[in-house]
Amino acid sequence: MLDINKIRQDFPILKRQVNGKPLVYFDNAATSQTPQQVIDVIVDYYSNYNANIHRGVHALSQEATDKYEEARLTIQHHFNAEKAHEIIFTSGTTHSINLVANGFATLLQKDDELIVSALEHHSNIVPWQMLCEKTGAILKVIPMTLEGELDMDAYSKLLSNKTKLVFVNHISNALGTINPIKSIIDQAHKVGAAVLIDGAQACPHIKPDVQALDADFYVTSAHKICGPTGIGMLYGKEAWLNKMQPYQGGGEMIDQVTFEKTTYTGLPHKFEAGTPNICGGIAFGAALDYMNAIGFDAIADYEHELLDYGTKQLEAIDGLKIYGTSKNKTSVISFNLEGIHPYDVGTLLDKMGIAVRTGHHCAQPIMAFYNIPGTVRASFAFYNTKSEIDALVEGVKKAKMMLS
Repeated sequence: MLDINKIRQDFPILKRQVNGKPLVYFDNAATSQTPQQVIDVIVDYYSNYNANIHRGVHALSQEATDKYEEARLTIQHHFNAEKAHEIIFTSGTTHSINLVANGFATLLQKDDELIVSALEHHSNIVPWQMLCEKTGAILKVIPMTLEGELDMDAYSKLLSNKTKLVFVNHISNALGTINPIKSIIDQAHKVGAAVLIDGAQACPHIKPDVQALDADFYVTSAHKICGPTGIGMLYGKEAWLNKMQPYQGGGEMIDQVTFEKTTYTGLPHKFEAGTPNICGGIAFGAALDYMNAIGFDAIADYEHELLDYGTKQLEAIDGLKIYGTSKNKTSVISFNLEGIHPYDVGTLLDKMGIAVRTGHHCAQPIMAFYNIPGTVRASFAFYNTKSEIDALVEGVKKAKMMLS
């Protein structure tokens, strides 16, 4: 069982007030908060060993390099990648997806097929549309149900020997649905297709094992997992990464440069051009250490308890509709009040110190499916409490009374 009071003491921001009210932070799906233990790592880097990495022989450079590569090992072990060089540091999930999309530009032919799910964030749609425009490949969509689940029968029918790549999120950022990615991966592999899993929303709640999943690519962002912004990772199977061309050219990713020809270095540096977010990478590893010390099984159990409690409390409000009712979901409740725009609800909740996300959540196809402009999204983390959910429920009731 989690000691929530002790955990909350780790997060300085949870002590502040907003509009004269104690902060209730329910926008965790957009970005999580950062514990003092990770903040201390960031301060330590800039205070004691700030230097560029991999190229310096002096003490600070070597220390920074060691810490950065230790973080890569931490990430490798967390995701159970077979090899450390299968972990590529990126600026985040969006960068990781674009890196793979760029790499496939030379691997696709006209009329090859890509499959995307209807539950995707825009960052797992737009790069692939751009790739199809460049290559002549065809984009196909796994439809969704009213409950916010993928139609797996339809998915099976979409697969063929023309399918080259499937990309699906592990968990929907807009609805909280946990997708059956193991089945999606296994079926894709039967027709020889590669699979990229967007794990940005899953990694705060689940500890993915990329080898057990047999994912070809898995991507995420540190700022969803108690880490800093501007850093993330791409896991890719070595064989696929070796087939792909570098996404960017510059320092660090080269072997030999002449004006006649440049050759590229090996993994992972082939995809890590330029000076990276060194401090971010080190803090990413520290954030995973922090969450692993708490334990992902304990986190999942507690967050499921919060989800059940919040769902029951909000469902009891007359005129409130929840979108995304899959039995297999995690800490997201997206809802609307009948006849009231979600932005207006979110604005009033903010005046009460309650932070929620409103709008289409970078998932406009989902909103179009439900024929709504957007939703109010409350997303929970392991440092939230039932009393905070009670505050949200009272806030929604007040908003309903004021706006009706």
